[in-house]
Amino acid sequence: MTPLRLRSPLFAPGDSARKAEKAMASAADAVILDLEDSVAMGSKDAARAMVAALLPGLSRPGVIVRINPPGTPWYLADLAAIVRAKPAAVMLPKCGSADDLAALDHHLEALEAAAGVDIGSIAVLPIATETTASVLALPSMLAQTRRVVAMCFGAEDLSADLGISPRHAGGSYPAAIAQARAMVLLAASAAGIDAIDTPFPDPKDPQGLALELAAAAADGFAGKLCIHPDQIEAVNAAFTPSTGRIEWARAVQAGFAANPAAGVFTLDGKMIDRPHLRLAERILASVRE
Repeated sequence: MTPLRLRSPLFAPGDSARKAEKAMASAADAVILDLEDSVAMGSKDAARAMVAALLPGLSRPGVIVRINPPGTPWYLADLAAIVRAKPAAVMLPKCGSADDLAALDHHLEALEAAAGVDIGSIAVLPIATETTASVLALPSMLAQTRRVVAMCFGAEDLSADLGISPRHAGGSYPAAIAQARAMVLLAASAAGIDAIDTPFPDPKDPQGLALELAAAAADGFAGKLCIHPDQIEAVNAAFTPSTGRIEWARAVQAGFAANPAAGVFTLDGKMIDRPHLRLAERILASVRE
């Protein structure tokens, strides 16, 4: 499975060659060719055919396809069309349970085998907070993470399920949305994978995006889904460790390497222990990706 960098995954409609080409040429870490929300029901077949034809000719790393949800008429047809073209990952919307992840793993394995694609080479990114039921099922999903490389938080569909706005007027989240967001962070951490934050809905509001990015980075998200190329630069900057942060992480790692039996040492007058080493390793891993 090819490692994916996911600071700034950018959505592009699967039925628009122009927008797909623009996304491919952008500085986004990954591009998500979308067969779900951005494609009208009457255009599903055409979008699937376009994406399946586009994938084999792409040299860009990090191309992901968002398929249609389980239980829809398009789910299996989407998988059958795209697996043979070997996307880096499949994004699973409306992921409601561990059973959905287990079924997707089974379907991918069968289709990989049939297409001569390396078994397990296609990663999975579930959006696991689009209904209240799926939020409550998050802990059980941890048993089905063989292919899962990141867990995505989605606020818009969840708010619709709750019958509320996804954000208060000042930009803060209502209680239930904030709870779901925290649960994604905890579930991803428990599984040892990244958490990716919900898209910011207004590409013409850079100040609002900046505030949401600062909160997401501080809370432990590794990236943020993007809906417009103009968001990419700010998103990449927010999830790139500063030079000072990288130097601190290297000093922590070097300190423990020099004293492997030590449980604690002092760096710049501050106590450093094993949890700091784990944090330092995560910081350095994000730079290497």
